Amino acid sequence: MSTGGKQRLGRISKQGDPYLRWLMVTGAMSVIRQAKRRGTSNLPWLDQLIMSKPTKVVAVALANKMARIAWVLLMRGGTYRKPAI
Repeated sequence: MSTGGKQRLGRISKQGDPYLRWLMVTGAMSVIRQAKRRGTSNLPWLDQLIMSKPTKVVAVALANKMARIAWVLLMRGGTYRKPAI
């Protein structure tokens, strides 16, 4: 679904392993907490989200991104490389 040229994703589903979902969101909250303490993160898009959205919404968005990265790495058998910013 989209509106005004922006893609709108649906709500977060509760499918899959609840413990894994909890771990991903908890890890994301840790990243966000550190970014707030330092005043910035290494991810410009995350800084923008932190300023404009509630913390838990940002945590779920970051957890979603981490899960997608992990899934691709598992499927392709690759190793994680920090993206060049």
